[in-house]
Amino acid sequence: MAHSSMAQDGTIFPPVLPPREITALEIRENISIDGRLNESSWNQTITSGNFFKQFPDQGGSPTFDTEVKILYNRKNLYFAFFCRDSLGKKGLRVPDLKRDFDFFEFDLVGVNLDPFLDKRNAQVFQTNPYGVQRDLLAFDDAFFDREWDGYWKVRTTRTDSGYVAEMQIPWATLRYPKGEVQDWGIQFIRRSRRLGEQSSWSPYPRAYNPYRMPYAGLLKGIKPPDPSLNLRVQPYLLTDYTRRFVDRQRLSNSFSPKIGGEIKWAISPHTVLDLTFNTDFAQADVDRQVQNLTRFSVLFPERRQFFLENATLFNLGDDFNQPFFSRRIGLSDNGTPIPLDAGIRLVSRNLKQNFAGLFVRQRQSAENRIGVTNFGVLRYSKNIGEKHRVGTMVTFKNSEAGFNKPGTGNATFSIDGFLRITEPLSWSFMATKSQSSEPDGNGYTALSRLEYRSNNWYLFAVNSIISKDYNPAMGFVYGSNLINTNLGGYHIARPKWKPKFVRQMDPGVYLDMYHRADNGKFQQAEVTFFPIWIIANTGNRLTGNVIPTWQVVDQAFPIVGLTISPNNYYYTRYRFSYDSDQSKSLTCKIFSEFGNFYDGKLTTLTGEIRYSPIPQVSARVSYTRNDFENIGEKRESRISHLFAPEVRLAFNPRIQLTSFYQHNSAASQDVWNIRFAWEFQPLSFFYFVYTSNSAQLFSNELKRPQLIRNEQNIAKITYLKQF
Repeated sequence: MAHSSMAQDGTIFPPVLPPREITALEIRENISIDGRLNESSWNQTITSGNFFKQFPDQGGSPTFDTEVKILYNRKNLYFAFFCRDSLGKKGLRVPDLKRDFDFFEFDLVGVNLDPFLDKRNAQVFQTNPYGVQRDLLAFDDAFFDREWDGYWKVRTTRTDSGYVAEMQIPWATLRYPKGEVQDWGIQFIRRSRRLGEQSSWSPYPRAYNPYRMPYAGLLKGIKPPDPSLNLRVQPYLLTDYTRRFVDRQRLSNSFSPKIGGEIKWAISPHTVLDLTFNTDFAQADVDRQVQNLTRFSVLFPERRQFFLENATLFNLGDDFNQPFFSRRIGLSDNGTPIPLDAGIRLVSRNLKQNFAGLFVRQRQSAENRIGVTNFGVLRYSKNIGEKHRVGTMVTFKNSEAGFNKPGTGNATFSIDGFLRITEPLSWSFMATKSQSSEPDGNGYTALSRLEYRSNNWYLFAVNSIISKDYNPAMGFVYGSNLINTNLGGYHIARPKWKPKFVRQMDPGVYLDMYHRADNGKFQQAEVTFFPIWIIANTGNRLTGNVIPTWQVVDQAFPIVGLTISPNNYYYTRYRFSYDSDQSKSLTCKIFSEFGNFYDGKLTTLTGEIRYSPIPQVSARVSYTRNDFENIGEKRESRISHLFAPEVRLAFNPRIQLTSFYQHNSAASQDVWNIRFAWEFQPLSFFYFVYTSNSAQLFSNELKRPQLIRNEQNIAKITYLKQF
């Protein structure tokens, strides 16, 4: 294939026509997945290669090519990759063996499948040279279900001339139409981290990501079996030993077993039903603490697997404004788990429309004085043409009466859309109305995002409004009674005079401005100038920002225990950061911000060091220090710390031990989490989890602080059976 016509670094070229094609060999035997390709069938099938390079410069062939082969039988679809590298094992970059690893920090190779050939959706399977799995679902190359865990297997071997990856994907894991002979959309992607190279089998411009399926090639003439029952059952058994201490004296302890599980039924290639009973999330990662230096709420990400799957279908807004936020289910306002009795989710996706429904029943919680609560979400979206989508969503929450509290109800009604106006230009929007049985719960919000992305420019304009009485009881908003204007962009510059080790320079400017929604009164504006934003071919990054800020504070509010008084403030802050090559065994991240802050000064220093002598051993330490000087109504000076070491030990990608500690001086809180996980067969696990959470809380009765500590030991086994 000739790549010369697409070699211009700034060119956004159309999809290759006719598209590249690859064929798969149908076999009768089962392939042993060991990363060795020693079955005779692998020698009989056709090899495809000749990848196209996107990074560090668009066009031409990568330094080392990648070879791909495909087999299939009545049970599985098989892929084999040989990723050439002259340094062999010595050239590989794999910092650790964590599943769903970072796309940009590792060597990787993978495949995107579009069985319905709609050029909008893809099932993605990727691995690194040590056989760690990374999988996701991609929609319109703009929305991603990264927490989807498919049932599949991969093994790798590393040689002196590169590495081999061998994948086995059961047909039951895939969604595809009925039909004897089919053509599927297909794309292969590889990252060679040491060289800073990214390449694909079918060419696409570097301005886009590898999941833009109109640029995919074709898998020709495949004959999959008719979709079967496709039922997945995953029960669990758990034991929980919990202790509570006050000033080092044990007040209580409890030991309880628990059983429950989940059922997933692919009713059709388009429709999946999930059921969960006595739902448990004991193995979920603990929240990483933060020290919030703004007057807006902070969104903590969802970490529970049941709610993460298909989450993008329910996510209409952004990280600041969401009418549905799943952490409102099964968690109190302070993050304490609340038991769930059961839940059901139905998702149907096809070429024309998408439908999803979720219903969860939450048990009453005496500790949080919350009665039995029912949560529900209904979502519908319709594809318009080949590139656009509009939709609607309804959420409803009903809390039954209890603990001397009346029952309450809350609902939201939303419309949203996504339009790809041209290939580089897209527009998304959302509008939501809330209704509540409680006072001041009937309001609205609206959000518009215009985005332009080319090889040389990234521009955006985001506008949102949140009325004073808007109250999404199942959602998240960063504040109320606000109009936000957020716009800016940066130039992706690759001048001829740049040093060879520099990939690009992205100078730009952002404006983030807030007004009151009820009267239009100015509240806050922040302009971020970043004349220094340099990215090296190996991923090193150096940035320098200047941030003038205007603040109008009408009502006093706290920041890390300091009270900011009502006043008008103008100040300028300066920000510098450096990230080393995160694929190396020893890495660092340094962030420094200093300057005036409201009526005083604030110096923030954040550092992170990670050492991974081998992929099986990884240690990381992060530290944040905030030094406040003469701030707030009492003109206080204070230093706060956030310290977090973490160790990960792995026998292989399926047996891992992680230990994570956090000390937050601002909250007088210490958290320790130790988790052992053994995946004894695909998606079947044994877990042992130890968690300790302690904090200094003031006792009004004793007129002094008390040390409260909760400890929990959990042993859990889950077993997945696929029918």
